[in-house]
Amino acid sequence: MAGAGGGALRELLAGRARKRKSTFGSTAELRAAVLSLLDRHQNLSDLLLEVEGSAKLAGEGGREHQELSSESFIVSVLQEQASRLGVPTAVLAAKNAVTKIEQICQCSVSPSQAPLLNLDQRESLSCLLRTVKDLLENNVFSRSHFCQEIWKMKDLPVLEAVWHLHRNGITGLGELLESADGRAVEEWLCSSLCALCERAEGSPQDAEHAGRVLSDFAIVFLQNGFQPSELGRKLEFKKVPHICHAVLQRMLTWVLDAVGKEKEEDVSTLQAMRFWLNVFDVSIYKSAVHPDSLQQFFRHTLTEVLTYNPLLKVSDAIHKQREWSFTRTCSLLTTLYRKLFVAFSAKESICQLQRVLETHEVNWQHVLSCVSTLVVCHAEAELLFKDLLSHLLIKAFENYDMENMITAFLIARQAALEGPAVFMPYSEWFKASFGNASSHHGSSKKALVFLFEFLSELVPFEVAPYLKVHIMYPPFVPTKHRSVLLEYITLAKTRLADLKVAIEDMGLYEDLSSTHNSVQPQGQALRDVEKALQIFENTRKIPTSVIEASIFRRPYYTSWFLPALLRPRVLPKAPDTRMAFIDSLKRADKIPSNLYSTYIQACRARKEKMLQDESKVEPSHSKEPAEQLKAELDALRVLIVDQAKHEDVPAQIAVISDRLSNVLGHNSDENEAAILNSRIQVNVFDPQLEPCHQSVVDLLLTSFCQNLIAASYFNPPDRQGPCLSLFVKMICGHRSLIPALLGRLCQLIYHQGPSLNDAHILGLAAFMIHLCESRSLIPEIEADFGISQPVAEKVLSISEFWSCLLVCRTEESLSFCTRFCTAAVSYLLCKFSSFSCDDLCALVPPSLVKKLQYFVPRLSLEARGITSKEDKADLVWSSLTCPSLNYRRASLCLWKQARFQELLKEKAFQLSFKEWLLLELEMYPEKDVLSASERQDFHYWAIYQWYLPAPSASGGCDGDLEKACGIIIDCILDFSQRLDLGSCGQLKSVSPDIHCKLQEMVLELGCRQRPVSGCLDAKRHFLFEILQERLKDRHRGSALGEQLWRQQELLLHRRILVGLPASTLIVTCRKGKKTVLDCEDFFHYVNSELKNISSRGYALSYGITAHFFRGLLNASLDCEESAEGVNDVLTTCQTKCPIVLFSAVLWWPRLEPLLCSQWKRLFGAPLPEELERLREYQSSAMGFLSSGRVFPLSGPPWISAAFLHCTVQQQSPRGRERNALKRLGTDTEQLLVSLLFFSLMDLISAKIAPKEGVDFQTSLEWALEILQCLEERGISWPLLFLSAEEGSRKYSVLHSAASDRHSRLLPVAFYSLTPGFHHKLLTREHVFLYVALNLYIQLLQLFVEGKDLPQPEQFRRQGLGLESDTALGYDLPCLCCVPQADPLEVISAARRFLLGAIPRCPAKSFGNVGLLLEACEKLDPEVGAALQHFSQPAAAMEVDEELFLF
Repeated sequence: MAGAGGGALRELLAGRARKRKSTFGSTAELRAAVLSLLDRHQNLSDLLLEVEGSAKLAGEGGREHQELSSESFIVSVLQEQASRLGVPTAVLAAKNAVTKIEQICQCSVSPSQAPLLNLDQRESLSCLLRTVKDLLENNVFSRSHFCQEIWKMKDLPVLEAVWHLHRNGITGLGELLESADGRAVEEWLCSSLCALCERAEGSPQDAEHAGRVLSDFAIVFLQNGFQPSELGRKLEFKKVPHICHAVLQRMLTWVLDAVGKEKEEDVSTLQAMRFWLNVFDVSIYKSAVHPDSLQQFFRHTLTEVLTYNPLLKVSDAIHKQREWSFTRTCSLLTTLYRKLFVAFSAKESICQLQRVLETHEVNWQHVLSCVSTLVVCHAEAELLFKDLLSHLLIKAFENYDMENMITAFLIARQAALEGPAVFMPYSEWFKASFGNASSHHGSSKKALVFLFEFLSELVPFEVAPYLKVHIMYPPFVPTKHRSVLLEYITLAKTRLADLKVAIEDMGLYEDLSSTHNSVQPQGQALRDVEKALQIFENTRKIPTSVIEASIFRRPYYTSWFLPALLRPRVLPKAPDTRMAFIDSLKRADKIPSNLYSTYIQACRARKEKMLQDESKVEPSHSKEPAEQLKAELDALRVLIVDQAKHEDVPAQIAVISDRLSNVLGHNSDENEAAILNSRIQVNVFDPQLEPCHQSVVDLLLTSFCQNLIAASYFNPPDRQGPCLSLFVKMICGHRSLIPALLGRLCQLIYHQGPSLNDAHILGLAAFMIHLCESRSLIPEIEADFGISQPVAEKVLSISEFWSCLLVCRTEESLSFCTRFCTAAVSYLLCKFSSFSCDDLCALVPPSLVKKLQYFVPRLSLEARGITSKEDKADLVWSSLTCPSLNYRRASLCLWKQARFQELLKEKAFQLSFKEWLLLELEMYPEKDVLSASERQDFHYWAIYQWYLPAPSASGGCDGDLEKACGIIIDCILDFSQRLDLGSCGQLKSVSPDIHCKLQEMVLELGCRQRPVSGCLDAKRHFLFEILQERLKDRHRGSALGEQLWRQQELLLHRRILVGLPASTLIVTCRKGKKTVLDCEDFFHYVNSELKNISSRGYALSYGITAHFFRGLLNASLDCEESAEGVNDVLTTCQTKCPIVLFSAVLWWPRLEPLLCSQWKRLFGAPLPEELERLREYQSSAMGFLSSGRVFPLSGPPWISAAFLHCTVQQQSPRGRERNALKRLGTDTEQLLVSLLFFSLMDLISAKIAPKEGVDFQTSLEWALEILQCLEERGISWPLLFLSAEEGSRKYSVLHSAASDRHSRLLPVAFYSLTPGFHHKLLTREHVFLYVALNLYIQLLQLFVEGKDLPQPEQFRRQGLGLESDTALGYDLPCLCCVPQADPLEVISAARRFLLGAIPRCPAKSFGNVGLLLEACEKLDPEVGAALQHFSQPAAAMEVDEELFLF
């Protein structure tokens, strides 16, 4: 009566009040009448919502009723009912209020609304709470009983409902929690709070409600869970403090579990956790919570965070702490810290941190991220942390305590990671702490040894920057103890060597607190020069660090610093800061005279090239960044072509890197970290580039190609130095540019390859080699090639990525790929001529060498029998750089090289037969460079002369023809699986030449392996063994993906079989002195696999059916008695593979003329007996239906039934089937049941494959006609729906012919027949209930497993609406009457049928249902309970009453 119903009642009452005056003389009479009415039709819980409104409306009709208030009315009703029940009125009111709350909470629209109420629920609850308040005021409501009853609800209340009780003063949250079971309420609260936080990300209204609920609950949790003991307050509750404390603890754990897994969590979960963090907003507590309680809660939370899951060792912290800086820390954790710090001053926060460090095992990641957050968020934290560090060092040296030492070092380093703006660099802190005689370690030798022992223990875990600090700014050591320092420096340098870091290359002003990896020396040198110029400009003195470097760090000073300073430029007329600085160094003899002279000459040369700009300052400073980059790239070319200037190349590349950074813009630390750790997404199918990035990439690639061509004009690659390698490494160092670079390479190679000129191809090929050389700098690549490609959405290395770009399908792409691969391998062999084969393997993608093994013999007859070898690699490179390039001649020249032939012996570079086939299948025959005859010759050579005799170790077949056939079939199937097929199973894109070769080899195998004597060979047919092996143990993805793959695979198998000679399906062998036809392997394959892709359920496709029968007739040629051989096979089919015969029956109108003509052509004799019998069956079925002849019942009844069923389906006139069924003679039980089976198969086919031409309504009508005929004749049929193991074995032939999916969907077909179930069926067929229950359980299991059940779109336009006088019951549902039914509606209809049928079943029907009772109770408790009830002997007496109630 709540909600809309309540409004209707009020309107009714109001209308009645207006129509007539009251017939009652007084208020007392009215009350008595109402009580009498309610006594007959009372629902007290609904009354709590309705009375108030109705009383008011009734009162509008006359003064005499205005005295009847809703409160007194409810009290009167409650008192009257309570006196009848003998319970207190307050207890009864509480129980009814709980009942109504339970009703309100249960009408939630969806589970997602569990923590919050909807609008209707809130309105109903508000009305209820107003009534309860009135009852409280009248002392007729028991809070204590109400609290107890709340927790007895079947489903615990919605969280918002509890909040309303608390908010409206009905009963406080504390009082409710006190009356509950502690552990259960903890679980409920935590799960509800998590759901509330997740719900808060919905609509703004939901977020607002969730915020109010969370705030009020948080206040209660703090008030009870963190009560300061010093307040002296008497505790009201015993359980509540523990519950509140536990809930807060568990919710904190929920958040902390996600820290460190932020990338793994989905966005909605993280948002929910962030919403929970609102409980740490100090503002929500205001005056509601005592300040001491708030401090206690926040202090406790901070302690829990810092000590949570302390698994990391100190060594882990040393190694990983750079990843725990403020910007890299999980945002959940930093948000939590920032909220906690609001409750404390910076000093209090650090004191709490210190206290935890001294008394607990800590989580170092949380501790150090806390340090970072403090120094970033609190301006005064720097001084406080310095004090803390001093305190820790003092304690460490007083007690020689390693723990305090490591704590101090970790905190100092962590704070320094946040940059000098918030904390001093680590190098400065280390110098200030240990750099003078008054430092902590200077007091005694013991203290000194303690310090160096500590530093030595850190060395194995240290990263390079900190070791550099310790070496460059070593602790103060008295002269007599110098050996202690030298021992440590030796150890540190060893560690640096292990890390492949040279201390000599360390910059003068290197930022050792940076979170970045160490930069290249040339880049650091440029920074050092800029810093030195700034100092010189301010002081007009040479910086001390430069003077010291010129003396103590001579290698770095002369190799990196001076080249970076003395970069040639157009000198300004008025000396600038750089000129003055250089002049000062020259006067101080800090620049060698010859180096200075070279610099001046280079500057003059630069000036001569820019005569019109003589008066301008350095051009690079007046140009746009892109122009500056181009200018520096042009300058690089001048250095590369001159071998004498190669030493200047690193410095110039550093300049280019700097200019490139200016063009790209500097990334923040977090962006750099993201680029460093994330995979690169490349859409190869349609690469899209930002115009600015594309222009930069084009500039760099053009420069590389020009530099290569220019350098090769003067020197071969092996004498060009490391210039190009450094250039590519520099590009790879700019991680943000790599996606654009790879995208542009996709455009150039994958999409525009054939249109590139020779210079482009040479340059890009060399660029690829150097890119592979720098592969460690390139993250993994997620390449999207589209659905038609073999590597769609695959993670690739840079080598694999290059392989996928070089796709060869046409004459043009073949030419391009050959030129590219030849150029790449030639450059590799010439550039790295001194490398071993193992070293070369790491520099070139193996696929390039393999593609050459495919291309060269394909294009050159000479390469197919190469014997002579040439030795000089540079001959190939010189021929490639020649203007008149002939790519065929160049590739053959490379092929003949001894070094290349040695490379081909490496395992990684050997092209296997399978790889060769996949490359050949990629070619489009109509666009091939080879003619059909040339391609045929190439295939013959490759297969028969190269791969067939080759050993398997080198990718061959060991001379095994079966193995070769297996590889070809595997390749065709693999290639077809990855094609974008227009229709399932279509192989139109596969090379017909390869198919022809496979057919030849299979025929050759058939000729070789035909035994001339002996018994039947036990070895399996190699073809079916290959096909079934592919289907074994393949679990590579989701269940649905695996199912789709398997279906597609079987369709391709079928197409492969149809494409091979028909006689391949049958094995001819000797049995004694007789030649027999063996189809065992084919039958096994059909029964286990092939039948499962049949949409008709009981028949194979026409193609494979006709192929088998053609092969059977052809194979019978080898038998002494051909007709007898055919008869034997078809007789065997009846028991071993009946689906073959059913297929023949279905397709007989098309199959008969084909077989008759073939047999006549082969033998000119009458058809074999079994084939002739099939013709007779067909003729009998047609005559029976058309002319009324008697239907013969010879042979297996299911074959006769199949012909009769198929003939009925093929005839267009309808309406004669009913009469035809009546004309069937006696002893037709198996015939009619078989007819029912075939009709059910078509019924299922119409649901799951409506496009196959089977009409659902027609099939259902035919099935119901058969069912009615069975009922009229009293023939038992339910056992048809049980498997051969469960039911009668006389139907095993029919079940063996059905596909697995059709068998699993028999429950759907069964419950579609409910209109045809006769009312006597339950009493006549005692097994019917068992069958119906068994099928219902199967139906539920299908739904639970999420498999096979038809989806709603498969039910559209399939309703029927039949009515029958003999139907079981009056309104029992059937699936055919449910249009657009979804699986749940299918199950619901079946369930309603069962619940109506169970009470009608006699006691004998329950004899064997006990086997199903457990499964039924588990899947559907209500049906299980009904089954349990009516299966008891006493229940038989109650059937009539139960039927009435039902």
